Amino acid sequence: MHVKKGDTVVVLTGTDKGKTGAILRSIPKENKVVVAGVHIRSVHTRSNKGKGKGTVVKKEMPIHASNVRKADAPKAKKQKRNA
Repeated sequence: MHVKKGDTVVVLTGTDKGKTGAILRSIPKENKVVVAGVHIRSVHTRSNKGKGKGTVVKKEMPIHASNVRKADAPKAKKQKRNA
């Protein structure tokens, strides 16, 4: 993978396009990464005897590694075609 834990990345596609954040976790087998503050979803937790009531928790979910690039990487320029 072209990014690793701790890298600062920019999201290229999706509803969070343009947001930046640090990579919290990488999942190489699935080619996915978890970025801080990006792709946040509500996760419902079940109630347990020890933990008490069930709640709704906001959590960062994984996104595909191809949808991010390093924040300090230079932007790719379009190639000029000579006809």
